[in-house]
Amino acid sequence: MINALFEYGGLLQKAVWETLLMVGITMTVAVVLGGPLGLILFLTSRGGLIEHRWFNEILGYAVNVLRSFPFIILLVVLIPVTRFLVGTSIGPRAAAVGLSVAAIPFFARLVEQSLRDVPIGVVDAARSTGASVLQIVRFVLLPEAMPALVSSFTVTAISFIAYSAVAGAIGAGGIGDLAIRYGYYRFESEVMIWCVIVMFALVQAVQWLGSWAARAVDKR
Repeated sequence: MINALFEYGGLLQKAVWETLLMVGITMTVAVVLGGPLGLILFLTSRGGLIEHRWFNEILGYAVNVLRSFPFIILLVVLIPVTRFLVGTSIGPRAAAVGLSVAAIPFFARLVEQSLRDVPIGVVDAARSTGASVLQIVRFVLLPEAMPALVSSFTVTAISFIAYSAVAGAIGAGGIGDLAIRYGYYRFESEVMIWCVIVMFALVQAVQWLGSWAARAVDKR
Protein backbone atom coordinates (compact mmCIF):
# COMPACT_ATOMS: atom_id res chain seq x y z
CA MET A 1 0.00 0.00 0.00
CA ILE A 2 2.68 2.53 1.03
CA ASN A 3 4.91 1.55 -1.91
CA ALA A 4 1.99 2.12 -4.30
CA LEU A 5 1.46 5.58 -2.78
CA PHE A 6 5.10 6.52 -3.42
CA GLU A 7 5.04 5.05 -6.92
CA TYR A 8 1.77 6.59 -8.04
CA GLY A 9 1.65 9.59 -5.71
CA GLY A 10 2.27 12.07 -8.52
CA LEU A 11 -0.50 10.57 -10.63
CA LEU A 12 -2.85 10.54 -7.66
CA GLN A 13 -2.13 14.21 -6.92
CA LYS A 14 -2.82 15.11 -10.56
CA ALA A 15 -6.04 13.06 -10.49
CA VAL A 16 -7.26 14.88 -7.36
CA TRP A 17 -6.60 18.25 -9.01
CA GLU A 18 -8.50 17.18 -12.14
CA THR A 19 -11.44 15.99 -10.03
CA LEU A 20 -11.52 19.27 -8.11
CA LEU A 21 -11.37 21.19 -11.39
CA MET A 22 -14.27 19.23 -12.86
CA VAL A 23 -16.42 19.55 -9.78
CA GLY A 24 -15.49 23.21 -9.28
CA ILE A 25 -16.59 24.16 -12.80
CA THR A 26 -19.70 22.02 -12.47
CA MET A 27 -20.81 23.56 -9.19
CA THR A 28 -20.18 27.08 -10.46
CA VAL A 29 -22.43 26.45 -13.45
CA ALA A 30 -25.00 24.71 -11.24
CA VAL A 31 -25.26 27.74 -8.95
CA VAL A 32 -25.24 30.33 -11.75
CA LEU A 33 -27.80 28.56 -13.95
CA GLY A 34 -29.46 25.90 -11.80
CA GLY A 35 -30.13 28.27 -8.90
CA PRO A 36 -32.17 30.78 -10.93
CA LEU A 37 -33.88 27.90 -12.74
CA GLY A 38 -35.03 26.45 -9.42
CA LEU A 39 -36.22 29.88 -8.32
CA ILE A 40 -38.25 30.28 -11.53
CA LEU A 41 -39.77 26.84 -11.07
CA PHE A 42 -40.86 27.83 -7.59
CA LEU A 43 -42.17 31.27 -8.45
CA THR A 44 -44.21 30.10 -11.47
CA SER A 45 -45.68 27.03 -9.79
CA ARG A 46 -49.27 26.75 -8.63
CA GLY A 47 -49.83 29.32 -5.90
CA GLY A 48 -46.44 30.89 -6.60
CA LEU A 49 -45.71 34.60 -6.50
CA ILE A 50 -45.85 34.83 -10.32
CA GLU A 51 -47.96 31.76 -11.07
CA HIS A 52 -47.79 30.73 -14.71
CA ARG A 53 -48.89 27.11 -14.88
CA TRP A 54 -48.31 26.23 -18.54
CA PHE A 55 -44.85 27.82 -18.52
CA ASN A 56 -44.05 25.99 -15.29
CA GLU A 57 -45.21 22.68 -16.71
CA ILE A 58 -43.13 23.06 -19.88
CA LEU A 59 -40.05 24.10 -17.92
CA GLY A 60 -40.58 21.31 -15.40
CA TYR A 61 -40.93 18.79 -18.20
CA ALA A 62 -37.65 19.93 -19.77
CA VAL A 63 -35.90 19.65 -16.40
CA ASN A 64 -37.28 16.15 -15.88
CA VAL A 65 -36.14 15.06 -19.35
CA LEU A 66 -32.58 16.14 -18.60
CA ARG A 67 -32.65 14.47 -15.19
CA SER A 68 -33.90 11.20 -16.68
CA PHE A 69 -30.88 10.78 -18.98
CA PRO A 70 -28.43 8.13 -17.73
CA PHE A 71 -25.29 10.11 -16.99
CA ILE A 72 -22.86 8.10 -19.11
CA ILE A 73 -25.20 8.36 -22.11
CA LEU A 74 -25.53 12.11 -21.59
CA LEU A 75 -21.75 12.47 -21.71
CA VAL A 76 -21.61 10.61 -25.02
CA VAL A 77 -24.52 12.54 -26.54
CA LEU A 78 -22.86 15.84 -25.63
CA ILE A 79 -19.50 15.00 -27.24
CA PRO A 80 -20.15 17.23 -30.32
CA VAL A 81 -21.17 20.11 -28.06
CA THR A 82 -18.15 19.52 -25.85
CA ARG A 83 -15.78 19.59 -28.84
CA PHE A 84 -17.36 22.84 -30.03
CA LEU A 85 -17.06 24.51 -26.62
CA VAL A 86 -13.63 23.37 -25.44
CA GLY A 87 -12.05 21.93 -28.58
CA THR A 88 -11.76 18.38 -27.29
CA SER A 89 -13.90 15.57 -25.92
CA ILE A 90 -11.42 14.28 -23.34
CA GLY A 91 -9.93 15.73 -20.19
CA PRO A 92 -11.46 17.39 -17.12
CA ARG A 93 -12.63 20.56 -18.90
CA ALA A 94 -14.44 18.49 -21.51
CA ALA A 95 -16.06 16.34 -18.85
CA ALA A 96 -17.15 19.47 -16.99
CA VAL A 97 -19.51 20.28 -19.88
CA GLY A 98 -21.49 17.07 -19.45
CA LEU A 99 -21.29 17.29 -15.67
CA SER A 100 -22.61 20.85 -15.76
CA VAL A 101 -25.55 19.95 -18.01
CA ALA A 102 -26.47 17.18 -15.58
CA ALA A 103 -25.95 19.38 -12.51
CA ILE A 104 -28.20 22.26 -13.65
CA PRO A 105 -31.56 20.40 -13.42
CA PHE A 106 -30.35 18.38 -10.42
CA PHE A 107 -29.57 21.50 -8.39
CA ALA A 108 -32.62 23.35 -9.72
CA ARG A 109 -34.99 20.79 -8.25
CA LEU A 110 -33.21 20.92 -4.90
CA VAL A 111 -33.44 24.72 -4.90
CA GLU A 112 -37.14 24.54 -5.74
CA GLN A 113 -37.76 22.16 -2.85
CA SER A 114 -35.70 24.29 -0.45
CA LEU A 115 -37.84 27.32 -1.29
CA ARG A 116 -41.03 25.30 -0.86
CA ASP A 117 -39.98 24.54 2.70
CA VAL A 118 -40.09 28.22 3.64
CA PRO A 119 -43.18 28.74 5.86
CA ILE A 120 -45.97 30.21 3.76
CA GLY A 121 -46.93 32.52 6.62
CA VAL A 122 -43.61 34.36 6.32
CA VAL A 123 -44.20 34.98 2.61
CA ASP A 124 -47.81 36.06 3.18
CA ALA A 125 -46.71 38.52 5.85
CA ALA A 126 -44.27 40.09 3.41
CA ARG A 127 -46.93 40.28 0.69
CA SER A 128 -49.35 41.97 3.07
CA THR A 129 -46.88 44.80 3.60
CA GLY A 130 -46.83 45.48 -0.15
CA ALA A 131 -43.38 44.03 -0.81
CA SER A 132 -42.61 43.32 -4.46
CA VAL A 133 -41.73 39.86 -5.77
CA LEU A 134 -38.07 40.86 -5.99
CA GLN A 135 -38.09 42.13 -2.42
CA ILE A 136 -39.75 38.97 -1.15
CA VAL A 137 -37.20 36.82 -2.95
CA ARG A 138 -34.24 38.87 -1.74
CA PHE A 139 -35.24 39.62 1.83
CA VAL A 140 -37.54 36.73 2.74
CA LEU A 141 -37.24 33.61 0.60
CA LEU A 142 -33.47 33.42 0.17
CA PRO A 143 -32.55 34.26 3.79
CA GLU A 144 -35.16 31.84 5.17
CA ALA A 145 -34.13 29.05 2.79
CA MET A 146 -30.37 29.65 3.04
CA PRO A 147 -29.55 26.69 5.36
CA ALA A 148 -31.50 24.35 3.08
CA LEU A 149 -29.88 25.88 -0.01
CA VAL A 150 -26.42 25.33 1.45
CA SER A 151 -27.36 21.72 2.21
CA SER A 152 -28.64 21.33 -1.35
CA PHE A 153 -25.33 22.66 -2.65
CA THR A 154 -23.51 20.14 -0.47
CA VAL A 155 -25.64 17.23 -1.70
CA THR A 156 -25.06 18.28 -5.31
CA ALA A 157 -21.30 18.62 -4.83
CA ILE A 158 -21.02 15.18 -3.25
CA SER A 159 -23.15 13.60 -5.96
CA PHE A 160 -21.01 15.11 -8.72
CA ILE A 161 -17.77 14.06 -7.09
CA ALA A 162 -19.12 10.55 -7.64
CA TYR A 163 -20.29 11.42 -11.17
CA SER A 164 -16.81 12.74 -11.99
CA ALA A 165 -15.45 9.27 -11.23
CA VAL A 166 -17.95 7.79 -13.70
CA ALA A 167 -16.80 10.33 -16.31
CA GLY A 168 -13.34 8.80 -16.00
CA ALA A 169 -14.66 5.86 -18.02
CA ILE A 170 -14.61 8.01 -21.16
CA GLY A 171 -11.28 9.73 -20.64
CA ALA A 172 -12.30 12.60 -18.40
CA GLY A 173 -9.27 12.29 -16.17
CA GLY A 174 -9.54 12.55 -12.42
CA ILE A 175 -9.66 9.90 -9.76
CA GLY A 176 -12.07 7.68 -11.68
CA ASP A 177 -9.80 7.62 -14.72
CA LEU A 178 -6.79 6.72 -12.57
CA ALA A 179 -8.72 3.93 -10.87
CA ILE A 180 -9.82 2.48 -14.22
CA ARG A 181 -6.49 2.77 -16.08
CA TYR A 182 -4.24 1.55 -13.29
CA GLY A 183 -6.47 -0.13 -10.73
CA TYR A 184 -8.67 -2.04 -13.18
CA TYR A 185 -6.83 -2.45 -16.50
CA ARG A 186 -3.41 -3.04 -14.92
CA PHE A 187 -4.71 -4.98 -11.91
CA GLU A 188 -3.03 -2.60 -9.47
CA SER A 189 -5.40 -3.16 -6.58
CA GLU A 190 -3.41 -0.84 -4.30
CA VAL A 191 -4.07 2.05 -6.69
CA MET A 192 -7.78 1.26 -6.64
CA ILE A 193 -7.76 1.26 -2.83
CA TRP A 194 -5.98 4.62 -2.66
CA CYS A 195 -8.46 6.10 -5.15
CA VAL A 196 -11.34 4.93 -2.96
CA ILE A 197 -9.67 6.38 0.14
CA VAL A 198 -9.14 9.73 -1.54
CA MET A 199 -12.72 9.83 -2.84
CA PHE A 200 -13.99 9.04 0.66
CA ALA A 201 -11.82 11.82 2.11
CA LEU A 202 -13.10 14.33 -0.45
CA VAL A 203 -16.71 13.45 0.25
CA GLN A 204 -16.20 13.68 4.00
CA ALA A 205 -14.46 17.04 3.66
CA VAL A 206 -17.25 18.48 1.50
CA GLN A 207 -19.91 17.12 3.87
CA TRP A 208 -18.19 18.61 6.90
CA LEU A 209 -17.75 22.00 5.24
CA GLY A 210 -21.34 21.95 4.00
CA SER A 211 -22.75 21.07 7.41
CA TRP A 212 -20.65 23.78 9.05
CA ALA A 213 -21.76 26.38 6.48
CA ALA A 214 -25.44 25.40 6.87
CA ARG A 215 -25.20 25.89 10.65
CA ALA A 216 -23.36 29.18 10.19
CA VAL A 217 -26.09 30.70 7.97
CA ASP A 218 -28.96 29.38 10.08
CA LYS A 219 -30.18 32.38 12.07
CA ARG A 220 -33.18 30.62 13.62
